[in-house]
This record gives sequence, structure tokens and C-alpha cells, in this order.
Amino acid sequence: MSTLTIALEKVDFLPPTRVTDDTSVLTLKNLVFEPLLKWNDGQVQPALFSHWTHSPDGREWRFVIRKGAVFHDGKPCVASDIIDFIDGILEAVDTFGMKWSYARYLADAEIMTEGDGAIVVRNPHPIADILDIFSEFYICRFAPDGTPVLGTGPFRVLNFESKVRAELERVSVSTEPKRIIALCEPSADERYALLKSGAVDAALNLERVEGKLEFDDAFQWGRAVNTLSVMYYLNCSEGIFRSPQARLAANHAVDTAAICHEIFGDLAVPSSSIVSPFHLGMKTAGLSPIAYDPDRARALLAEVDGDRRIKLRTPTFMPERAPEISRFVAEALEAVGFEVEIEIETDRPEYARQIGRKEMKDLAIFDSSPHSTYRILNDKISSVARAVWWQGYEDPEAERLIAAANAAVEPDARERAYAACLTYLNANPPWLYLVHPVDVFAARNDIAGLSIDHKGTLTIA
Repeated sequence: MSTLTIALEKVDFLPPTRVTDDTSVLTLKNLVFEPLLKWNDGQVQPALFSHWTHSPDGREWRFVIRKGAVFHDGKPCVASDIIDFIDGILEAVDTFGMKWSYARYLADAEIMTEGDGAIVVRNPHPIADILDIFSEFYICRFAPDGTPVLGTGPFRVLNFESKVRAELERVSVSTEPKRIIALCEPSADERYALLKSGAVDAALNLERVEGKLEFDDAFQWGRAVNTLSVMYYLNCSEGIFRSPQARLAANHAVDTAAICHEIFGDLAVPSSSIVSPFHLGMKTAGLSPIAYDPDRARALLAEVDGDRRIKLRTPTFMPERAPEISRFVAEALEAVGFEVEIEIETDRPEYARQIGRKEMKDLAIFDSSPHSTYRILNDKISSVARAVWWQGYEDPEAERLIAAANAAVEPDARERAYAACLTYLNANPPWLYLVHPVDVFAARNDIAGLSIDHKGTLTIA
């Protein structure tokens, strides 16, 4: 096939300083740009950095740029390009106007060039988690017309109209497809209709159709559990969820398998900890979801003093189906002895800012998207970091385990140390764990080499 046409929920190339977990945007990024390192189910692999070394204590890291790395306008990719990109990320803010956490992670680090072909990171304490951080940095430059479309990836951008259409051309002309046309269609039902009509060859994020998705045998289907966690923050600073028993009771009270079946149409799987089954540490941890056990929930709640009247907050979207999930969870919590009032926030960016300001009431639905176990622990769990998404969880043993994981350097040691953190947080939950959605794409049956990874990114062989 010379040209592959795909339908995406969004078609956009964001500014270099904007990091995103949107699956449509990530699909385009992975075609046009290269990450410094490639994330693969908790581990990292070479990408724009071909290889790296570190000091025995993990305080100094040296990363070598892939030989022959060239931007699509012919400019060689050199170390100063990467330093400039990192500097921009460290000064940037996210979609909600809140500063990225990367500046905090690297606050004490010295990052410098070593000639044109390598960069060196020096830090006063071990920083093996630089691998996770660099896997989220996709190097790009602005084209003469001001669009951020110049990368070193397998496809170059020929034409691009934001929120409408992008046309890409493969750099290596000997490989097919030679061109990709990405069409923007916000509606999942309309994306599916475009596929059925023959207007496109593949359509992404069909799990978002209205009603139950019908898997038509006329097409090939790809599914992958996403690393994103749909969860509720529990207010560990004030109210009844300061109690570990109350937090565990909430988790026993909710039938997450029923949420997967009834609300997600079986296109989700229950969560067992703060991260997905594909994060660093989860393979070794081998965890099961907290059991649905209303009787156990009632018994735990009986041990807790405090007001059973709680406020549950929800936006109208992000995560998908948030109001339906919140109604389900409210009924489940009331069945074991809570009295729940649902409060809806229609301004989604303001909702995120409120959570960041710790204005969450008793529990608030959210989605946790980083594919880095380190990032989630640092941003959301650690009482030492007390970062923007931390909601008051304080547990000395959890903190000891986090510190040990942060100090681990070799891959096997990191896996074991993070597994210990995740196992502890399964038994002592800071959140109400819910589900990980399943991403779905469909394509014509005669097209080979298409798949999606656990970040929902379409891969073209």
C-alpha cells in the first residue's frame, strides 16, 4: 500500500514544550519525531539516544546521540539541540497552566553537552529515573512557517492543517506505506463510519463510540489495555479518608469488574495499585485487584470514627464516562454505610486546578496518565515531595520504600524496588482504584503491520 489513510480524534503537532498523553497526538509524534529513549512496558530502549552509560553510584549519566540523526530539513541533530529542547521543557506549563514536574525532578541536575554527539547529566544523588523522564521527551524543531513539525523520525510532514488534516511522507522511500494521511474526526462513531464507507483505511479510539462497540468481522481489530488509571483521589488530609481503614473500605465497596462490564462495555480491566500492569515494578509485584467485598467494607468502616457524609466530585469528561462512574461509585459507597453527595464541575481545566490546590472535598475522580512509576510516586504519593497532585497521604513505610526505589540504579534492582512500593500500596491504598481502559482500533483486513501499544499509540511496521 502506497498511502495509508487514518482517522484520528485529534490531528495536531503541539509546541515542543508541550508534553501530552493524548493517543492521537502521540501517534503523530511517534511517526514524525523520536523520543530520547523509547518506553516499552516499564523498561526503556534506544531511540534518538543509541546507548548510554552511568557511574556506579548512578549520579552521572552519559547519553550518545544516534549516528546519522538528521532533522527533516537536513540539519544534523546535535547535543545543543537536545539541551535547548530540555531547557524549554523545564520552563513550560501544561494544558491547565500548571508547571510541569520535570523542573522539580531535575532541580539539582547539571545537564551539559559533550561535543556534538552526547550529553551528560550529573546529579548529587542517584537518578536512574532520568531514563523514564527522557522517554517522554520527543525532540522537534520549528519549521520556517512556525509549525513544530521538524523531527528525526521515519516520516516527514508534507502538509498540516491543525484539527483538520496532516499528510506525512516516509523518509526511507523503499518502505511502505510511503505516505500517511491523517484526518481529524472528533466523533468515534463518525470515525467508524468513515472506515465502513471506505473513506479511511484505519480508525483509532473506537472504544469511545456511543453505546456498545460492535466488532464487525469485515475489519481487523486491535486492542490494548492503556497505562492510564481511572481512579478517585481520596482526601487523606481531612475527613474520614484520613483513616487507612476507611480508604481500604472504599476499595472493598466498589465492584470494579462491574464497572468494566456495565459502563465500559468490557473495554476496561480493574486496577490493583497506583499504576497499570505495564508499569515498572508491576511484572514482579504480580498484584490482584482489591477484592469486591461489601461485608469487609462495612466491618472496616465500623472501626472508624467520623462523619459518614462525604462529597464526591466529578467533571463531565476526562476521564471518559466520569458522571456514570461517579453515580455507580456513590451507590456502592452508600451500600456500605457512607452518605454520598455528588458535586459536578463542568469546567474541566478548573477542576484540575482545584485538585492541584487540594480543593477536592472527600473524593474526586481523576485519571493518572504518566507511564513512569517514578513520576506517579513522586507527583502523587510521596509526602516528602508533596507535589501538586499529592492529596495528603502520609505513610512512613511507603516513604521508606519510595526512597529505596529512587536510589536503585540497575534495571533489576529498580524493578524489585518499585514492585515493593506497588505491593505495599495495594494493601494500603491512598486512592480508590478503579480501572484501566482498553484502546481499540480497526482497519481494513488487507492491511498488515498495524498495532497499538499500551499508551494507545498506533504503530506502523
